[in-house]
Amino acid sequence: MANVTLFQAVAAAGARKSMTPPGGRGGWWPIIREPFTGAWQRNMECKQEDMLAFHAVFACITLIASDTAKLGLKLHQMDNNGVWMPLDGHRLTRLLAKPNTYQTRSQFLECWSISKSARGNAYVLKERDNSGAVVKLHVLHPERVCPLVSDSGEVFYRLNADKLAQVTQGDGSADGQIIIPASEIIHDRYNCLYHPLVGLSPLYAAATAVIQGRNIQNNSASFFGNNSNPGGILTAPGAISDETARRMKAHWEANYSGPNNAGKVAVLGDGLKYEPMAVTATDAQLIEQLRWTAEVVCSVYHVPPYKIGVGQMPSYNNIQALNQEYYSQCLQRLLTDTQRLLNDGLDVGERQGYRFDLEALLMMDSQTQMNVLKEGVGSGVFEPNHARRKFNLPPVEGGETPYLQQQNWSLAALAKRDEEMEQQLSAADAQEAQDIADIEQGAAA
Repeated sequence: MANVTLFQAVAAAGARKSMTPPGGRGGWWPIIREPFTGAWQRNMECKQEDMLAFHAVFACITLIASDTAKLGLKLHQMDNNGVWMPLDGHRLTRLLAKPNTYQTRSQFLECWSISKSARGNAYVLKERDNSGAVVKLHVLHPERVCPLVSDSGEVFYRLNADKLAQVTQGDGSADGQIIIPASEIIHDRYNCLYHPLVGLSPLYAAATAVIQGRNIQNNSASFFGNNSNPGGILTAPGAISDETARRMKAHWEANYSGPNNAGKVAVLGDGLKYEPMAVTATDAQLIEQLRWTAEVVCSVYHVPPYKIGVGQMPSYNNIQALNQEYYSQCLQRLLTDTQRLLNDGLDVGERQGYRFDLEALLMMDSQTQMNVLKEGVGSGVFEPNHARRKFNLPPVEGGETPYLQQQNWSLAALAKRDEEMEQQLSAADAQEAQDIADIEQGAAA
């Protein structure tokens, strides 16, 4: 790998510097993340894997990632008319079409988006050839990367071994760490509330709701796994010994609880009485509580709840407006960050930049699309072949030119016409005055 020489040189230089992970403005890298204060001491911490398994979290993250991945992304250049034109054959366009040997463009963007949404940080490693040009891009696991800040304020990144990205030590071993400068990493971070180099996932704000939602689901699974029979207590009219209580409890659990025994007929004597003690699903309003926890997750990701099947679905007569709302409040910031980071990280040329094709996202219904194209062609904004391409129809001869009806006049033409009409009227008035003067002069003679 061409990066090995660079990594060796940087590691040697970094060894002579004093560098610390960020924490506040220079302290400990945060290794413990609590859903609320004191959760770790009470053994109630919520692991990342558990939160990702919650249906609303999984739906929001994968929705954002899939919608990002399905968009086209190309390098564009602004022409002299201020129009962004795609550079299909450019080296940097081909780089994004196949960023590495094991991912397509869609998989690369999806991996980038999932890393940022789930962990708050996305680290993209640049792989260069012998000339120094970037030839591959690798999304690294965010937990295997740590930013470092030197005493002079320089930013470095410590990478753990990664076989896919061919990150190894100078001696070729795959079990060590290396330090590289910030110029070799594209770092996309989310919600930098505590430090400019440390992103924070929206899951930080939704952790308590996620814990509640998972507890509701686990409780419901246990409840229905017991044939929908709640737990309860056995009461006796008089005092019983601890040994007798343990024996009766063991007998009851062995014969009348669990999925195989629940619902069996129990014969009680000596005044024993069974009383259910768990709150029923109806009384606890579990469905409403579960929906609320999902709505909290949607709110921290800025995803409209109906997009993941939570809440009431809007009417279908305004699809474009709904997609525009989803784009502006959720995706626009994420897509803009990706574009700008790629522009900066890959050193694109002047008046050039990466641009997403939003047409697949802001798709209109067929009737609205037809009306827009019809109005655009009729008003001279689009050429007819542009409208035909939208419906996958071949071009026709003469269809590459915008058309307007003959009676349509430009403002400049109207102004010129008015000026000519005024000149003609003035000339006519002058001629009429001259004719009157000639007549009067002839009569006097």
